[in-house]
Amino acid sequence: MNATITEHFLNPRNVGKLSDASSCGCAGSFICGAAVEVSLQIDQERRITGAAFKAAGCSWLVGTASYLTEQIKNELSGEAAALLQPPYHVVLKALGKVPPEREHCVAIFCEALLAAITAHSDATRDEWQGEEALICSCFCVSESTIDTAIREGALRTVAEVTQACNAGGGCRSCYPLIEDMLAGNQ
Repeated sequence: MNATITEHFLNPRNVGKLSDASSCGCAGSFICGAAVEVSLQIDQERRITGAAFKAAGCSWLVGTASYLTEQIKNELSGEAAALLQPPYHVVLKALGKVPPEREHCVAIFCEALLAAITAHSDATRDEWQGEEALICSCFCVSESTIDTAIREGALRTVAEVTQACNAGGGCRSCYPLIEDMLAGNQ
């Protein structure tokens, strides 16, 4: 085990479940039977103000969960979600040397954390009271902003939309909506 994982496994931070969580996410592994639940507190500005986890798994899973719950505090949910996308290069690099046979342990926690951020984004869209449709809740990008970017930039892919206005750059739960908008503008 590397030093970061060892330290966070022996002295885990943020263990438990937040009683005032904005959202939760879970993930598990068919490879080893591990499971993890993440709870997040996200404020009105979409900043992660609290994170906690409950895990049943190996030292790599617990160490990763402890480390990442510390690292994401005070980050915007969209920025954290962008870092958690597969194949997890950013997280693996931050953790240091991770043996290939333990990369799935890191992936399990990333999946649970991303699920919690996605659940929050979905709830934010459902509660949106703005004048126009909110498509990307991670970066607060409206339907008209995306539509304008598509038309003016002759955009054809979700990646181009993300580059133009950040929509889709976080948890990616808005991908189907952006794809529908792209199809409607072709």
